[in-house]
Amino acid sequence: MEKDELTEWFDEYGESILTYILLMVRNYQQAEDLTQETFIKAYRHQQQFEHKSSVKTWLFSIAHNVTKDYFRKKHPLQHYLGLTMEEKDDKPMPEQIAAMDFQNEQLYKTIQQLKPTYRHVIILRKLKEFSTEETALVLNWSESKVKMTLKRALAELKNELVKGGITNEFLG
Repeated sequence: MEKDELTEWFDEYGESILTYILLMVRNYQQAEDLTQETFIKAYRHQQQFEHKSSVKTWLFSIAHNVTKDYFRKKHPLQHYLGLTMEEKDDKPMPEQIAAMDFQNEQLYKTIQQLKPTYRHVIILRKLKEFSTEETALVLNWSESKVKMTLKRALAELKNELVKGGITNEFLG
């Protein structure tokens, strides 16, 4: 792989991977660091890319694993127990504040409160618009597990949003 190719990948997917990781760790600086680590790993392990999936899927798979490794090292007991492990970043970015209305803010807060498997599948399928097949590759799950987990995750998300006062009109 040429450095030019890595630069192209970063230009095309870097921001999307950063937002994916940010939704997981909820700390902008940490998300930037993990994004950088994702592309370093892609560069170092480029020979392992077998072109069985798209570059996008491969990079998101690396980002997913880098984020999991981060949580596993930083919070080993919580990771083992499957508890929510993201950090809190008390200073939201200005563009986040400007872009989100009340309902979107509630949606993102509620997604953050879901268990990690639900959060991962919702972010990839609904926010990042990955296909079922791509999501299965990133998470190393079967397609049927992606479909079932997404169904359960969306039901849980809807339930939590209704509890939080978001009406069914918003949920569709």
